[in-house]
Formats: sequence, C-alpha cells, structure tokens
Amino acid sequence: MKFIGLLILAMFYTVYISKMILQKRKGIQTDQIAKGKQKTNVFYIELVMKIATYSVVLAEVLSLFFVSPNLPQTLVVAGMVLGFIGDILFTVSVITMKDSWRAGIAENDKTKIITSGIYSISRNPAFLAFDCVYTGLLLIAFNWVLLALSVFAMTMLHLQILQEEKFLSRAFGAEYNVYKSKVRRYLGRK
Repeated sequence: MKFIGLLILAMFYTVYISKMILQKRKGIQTDQIAKGKQKTNVFYIELVMKIATYSVVLAEVLSLFFVSPNLPQTLVVAGMVLGFIGDILFTVSVITMKDSWRAGIAENDKTKIITSGIYSISRNPAFLAFDCVYTGLLLIAFNWVLLALSVFAMTMLHLQILQEEKFLSRAFGAEYNVYKSKVRRYLGRK
C-alpha cells in the first residue's frame, strides 16, 4: 500500500513540477498562487489554499509511512484506483491546457480559454484530479488527521475555483459564460 500511495503522489507531482519547469523555460511563471496580488479576498484564499495543499501532502506521506490501513481492503483498492484516475486526469488537464495553465489566478498574464478535450466535460479537471488523489490517498492510509486535512484542502480548492470563475468571467466575458452554461464545474455537460 505504501509503495502504491507514494507512486500516486510521485506521478502527480512529477507532472506538476515538470509542467512548471517547461513553462519556466518559456518565460512563463506557472505558480501564481498568492503572488503579486493586493491583499484581497483572492490573495487570502490562495494563501490558505497553498498552506492546506502543502499540509495535506505532508500528512499523506506521513500517513503512508506510519499508519496501517484500517479500512476494508475493497476501499483501499478503490483508493488506489481513484488515485491513479487523479494522476491521469491531472496529466490530461495540464497537457490540454498547454501554456494557458497556471497555478493560481494570473491576473496579468494573457492566456487563451481552453474548452476542448477534457475541458469539454469538466471546467476544472485539474481540481477534480486533486480531489481524486486526496480521496484516494485518504482511503489508502485513512486516519482522522488526514481526513480533516483532506476535507480542508478540498474546501480551499473549491473556494479557489469560485474565485477563478469570477476572474474568467471578467477576462473572457461572454465566451466563458457560454462555456460555463454548457459544462459543469466538476464533471459533465448541462
């Protein structure tokens, strides 16, 4: 279980970090989380989200090493499957997004709105991927601290989505609003 959980995390963050490095080589600053913003609601949501997502990864790693799985084997296996689904979703998301992908709201960057591929069935597949990985690892190495941190991180990611939706509506106007009316926030078409 430990190896599978670590593999899920390694795959996810290898994609994340590789994308950041590739974009940096093109002069693109991928990590926009709580950077260069006035101390507004968006800044604080992003700052708390960053702390939450770093904390949950630390808790996941510690849980994998120090907690014996205490859920039924079926749930642990479901967690493995969900974790790998999250890895695949995340990989497809950042590839499809091309150089428009950012972590956080990039208020000053000019990007394109992406509505094709996986984005035609989910407005936020990368966030959905985070949720799949968090839930998967929670099932693999369940403990109450990890549950609390995972729920907190997923809540902060949801609040980030709400902030991004406001930004995208302002940045892309009617084009984004039409897209939003056709594709669900997490999964499915309307």
